[in-house]
Amino acid sequence: MAEDICVIIPIYDNAGTIRDVAVRTLKHCKDVFIVDDGSHDNPSEELEGLPVRLVRHDRNKGKGKALKTGFKAARAAGFRKAITLDGDGQHYPEDLPAFFEMADKHPDAMLIGSRNLQMENMPGGNTFANKFSNFWFKVQTGVSLPDTQSGFRLYQLDRLGSLWYLTSRYEAELEMLVAQCWKRVEMVPVKIDVYYPPAGERVTHFRPFWDFFRISILNTILCILALLYGYPSKLLRKP
Repeated sequence: MAEDICVIIPIYDNAGTIRDVAVRTLKHCKDVFIVDDGSHDNPSEELEGLPVRLVRHDRNKGKGKALKTGFKAARAAGFRKAITLDGDGQHYPEDLPAFFEMADKHPDAMLIGSRNLQMENMPGGNTFANKFSNFWFKVQTGVSLPDTQSGFRLYQLDRLGSLWYLTSRYEAELEMLVAQCWKRVEMVPVKIDVYYPPAGERVTHFRPFWDFFRISILNTILCILALLYGYPSKLLRKP
């Protein structure tokens, strides 16, 4: 367990799952930041007695903003790296050792969880959305990744810069990934397990039309920026 790595878990109305996720995470990492993005179900009650650091937004600002708040808190506490995972039970904290092991082998890399998109109960739209995202990511960066939409990641905090980004919700994770590629941060996939409950039990805050629309707009902007800034920037930076 690396002393310079913490875990950041953004949550929004995940009171039903966050205690279990936090307890399992603490078995692998003693430094856990939970960012409550304006939840209505009072998750702080579920976290009573657990040695986690809770940061709360007074209103919902989006996953991207929650991650930025977590990054800032982790930086202020002296951490150099942060692993992000979801608080809804989708990600398995038991995969954290694989991230620690890969971080030892690639100390300067950004690690991205890679899901099996053919698994049971995988929402049909996820496979298409991921292929769509992977294609445009390669266009924008020249880098191929098997899963550009996974939120289970290890970030190099000192490479995130000012944390100023165009977006604040789900699509912010794509924007951060592209920005790191433009900075020539090495990208390394890590195989992870993922749990998707049956359709009738699934809880999601993803809004298919509007969120996909925003992602499409972001991809258009990133393609333009790739030509004007991304690729020239990569050429000027040392490998």
